[in-house]
Amino acid sequence: MDLWTTFRKASRFQVIPVMLVPVFLGALGAFMRKGVFHPMLFILTLIGAGAAHLFSNMINDLWDYRNGADVTAKETPEVITTNSGFLSGGLMSERTFAGITWLLLGVAVLCGVVLSVYSGWPVLLFGGLGGLIAYFYVAPPIRFGYRGKGLSEVAILLSFGVLPVMGAYYVQTGELSLSAALLSMPVGLLTTLVLFNHHFLHWQADRQAGKNTLVVVWGEQRALHFSKALLFLAYGFLILCVIGGVVPVYALLALFTAIPLYRVYGRLKEHNPSAAYLPLMGASLKASIRCGLIMMAALLVQGLIQLG
Repeated sequence: MDLWTTFRKASRFQVIPVMLVPVFLGALGAFMRKGVFHPMLFILTLIGAGAAHLFSNMINDLWDYRNGADVTAKETPEVITTNSGFLSGGLMSERTFAGITWLLLGVAVLCGVVLSVYSGWPVLLFGGLGGLIAYFYVAPPIRFGYRGKGLSEVAILLSFGVLPVMGAYYVQTGELSLSAALLSMPVGLLTTLVLFNHHFLHWQADRQAGKNTLVVVWGEQRALHFSKALLFLAYGFLILCVIGGVVPVYALLALFTAIPLYRVYGRLKEHNPSAAYLPLMGASLKASIRCGLIMMAALLVQGLIQLG
């Protein structure tokens, strides 16, 4: 493999839209509400947030490998692994993998420092909190992704919803806003749903490795009910965003993105093989990105209308 292909696969680059969409939402929310848009600050925010997300992917792989979860998943029959496979498959040395991981963190920190100079010190607060969540998700001594008390779901909501949306909004305006927090909820909850649903693919291996996700703690049936509840909660917040004037009324078109995902739930039984959850994962990811794209378009159009 060439260097780009290696990096793309090791960092799971294909899922980076779940971080970039919230950044776009925050910046476009600022554009609609305040009529401001600073292109260079926006580009730096995108680069920094993207690097932070890839760092999160790789540090999770690194510590899951060290904790034995990835190796257990690979050795458990019928379990579908969601890591990059570079460490558990012996495709890259741990030292090289760790070096790339920390380099990505360095890029994110550099972007955060530059942005803080232009937009204010709270940028470092947003970035620092996101970095701590990313690292201690699976790293000792906290490892809250292993504790099964809903901490990992709260962490994902913050990392892929509240922090990037509010952070991007702050970078553009220099202000903190409750409307930005509300704007972060639909896509943040949908991304939380994506990460929650991926546990169904390997929950048996997680249980053997001592990784107590909610799927492990609750069991498959109860966890599936919670998954459906997250779906309705996410789109409920979209309706609240419209009612509160955070997004224009035509953002309700994003409700249609729930239909393919809802249909997948209808095909699942109380107990399913791991492979049966692959369509759920794919539909969850598509719903999150499509909902975010429609919200982005609505904010952009409304902002242009108000400028005119």
